[in-house]
Amino acid sequence: MKSIVTKNIIIACVAALTVTSCAKKLDLLPQNDLTPATAYSTVDGYKSVLAKIYGGLASTGNTGPAGSSDIQGLDEGSQSPFIRGFFNCEELPTDEAVVAWNDQTIHDFHNLKWSSSDPFLRGMYARPIYNITIGNEYLRESTDDKLASRNITGADADDIKRSRAEVRFLRAFNYWVMLDIFGKSTFITEDDGIGTFLPKEINRADLFAYIEGELKAIDGDLAPAKTIEYGRVDQAAAWALLARLYLNAEVYTGTARYSDALNYAQKVIDAGYQLESGYDKLFMADNDKMKDEIIYAVNCDGLRTQSYGNTTFFVHAAAGDDHNDYGVGGGWNGYRATQGLANLFSDLSGNTDTRALFTTSKYGTSASQIAIPDISDFSNGLHVNKYVNIRSDGGATSDVTNTFADVDFPIFRLSEMYLIYAESYLRSGGGDAATALGYLNKIRYRAYGDSYGPDEVGKLSSLDLTLQTVLDERGRELYWEGHRRTDLIRYGLLTTGTYLWPWKGGVSSGTAVDSKYNLFAIPSANLSANTNLTQNPGY
Repeated sequence: MKSIVTKNIIIACVAALTVTSCAKKLDLLPQNDLTPATAYSTVDGYKSVLAKIYGGLASTGNTGPAGSSDIQGLDEGSQSPFIRGFFNCEELPTDEAVVAWNDQTIHDFHNLKWSSSDPFLRGMYARPIYNITIGNEYLRESTDDKLASRNITGADADDIKRSRAEVRFLRAFNYWVMLDIFGKSTFITEDDGIGTFLPKEINRADLFAYIEGELKAIDGDLAPAKTIEYGRVDQAAAWALLARLYLNAEVYTGTARYSDALNYAQKVIDAGYQLESGYDKLFMADNDKMKDEIIYAVNCDGLRTQSYGNTTFFVHAAAGDDHNDYGVGGGWNGYRATQGLANLFSDLSGNTDTRALFTTSKYGTSASQIAIPDISDFSNGLHVNKYVNIRSDGGATSDVTNTFADVDFPIFRLSEMYLIYAESYLRSGGGDAATALGYLNKIRYRAYGDSYGPDEVGKLSSLDLTLQTVLDERGRELYWEGHRRTDLIRYGLLTTGTYLWPWKGGVSSGTAVDSKYNLFAIPSANLSANTNLTQNPGY
């Protein structure tokens, strides 16, 4: 069961002290008045705070979908959640997503024309920093001296000490989000303590080095791969994040690290994971069963992590009148994809690639039928039916109202590691062609229903082993999982005119945009509040 996150969780003293003092200038105003003496007085208190640290990626506050919000001054459903904000930043600026709504500045994301005053960006900056701040406080309060002072000893103390490595991983992951999206970050660790000071800024190269160092430092303290309960992080999660970090190192730092990317991807592959049969099951309401392939996922539960900003957003926002096909009681008529994603698959009407999880409730699946003459008209475009609040075993989901989803959000899957190996090989990162091709074909074999399809149409040959093949395969395998923007930047395609898709840059046929949009703007509210922060070039 999804036990690491509960619906009503104690927020540690970090909420009352750290956020409202050393980080109060970040406009984080959580509703809480606990102190370390109460929050960390018992073993159960530590467990509750640990659950909150994990839960910060799925929930937005302490009172279900709305109320007691972690971050005040922003819409709790759309602007302060992690998953929804991450999706808006990583998918909406690409060929994989457009949104029909005209809520405030949301169209600016696909149009690649956001500004520093964007409220959605303010929320996306605040959420990781909030999560990091809670983690810092946990680390301060879980030292040997602190545990001894509270008479926590024996197995209980050992469990808390082991959890410190998990918290350091989650902090590193949140910092990676800042690294990728904003290129730098407000920087605070447990060593900064409590006090009225302005947090410093860390640049991209130094933040890269910090994340790398943290992940390597905790390697021996994390549970061995595949030995910890589902929903918690282990060594394989750290290796997977390192592989992803190194794959993009040339973008992040100017220095390629493809051999390191390949080596860490191989470490995950060798840890005993395997592709699950049935691609669609990876995104259903009981995808917590898919632990042989999912390395780490954010647990989302229709009763215990109710939020309009986790995978509940995926299933509702992609649905219209066909909401029953998504396992929810109503559709929000919001997000769909462009012809660019459709082009990665062959004829959608007769496609045997099982990853083509699309539906169009009004027209059909031909090129003309999935065109988008009007962004605001949800009925056109490619409707994505990837995340569904339906169980693969036919059982009932936890929320009887069919409002909140049980679908977990996969952060790392084995297939990503196969793809990292293949791309790193092609970018002179070592390895060998046969292994790279074999990994791609493992993905293709599953994609075609544990076969290669009629006449082995799905099987790749050595002639297919190219960087373009890998990019296209990443698009087919990982769409709507938070990879596309990062991939297009790595390939030099996000802002340039080399690759265009419908409505790129706000033009129906697509257009190149200013390269400054390879990074998001630092929110102006943060710049005003903290004079240590600097804006990204061009904004």
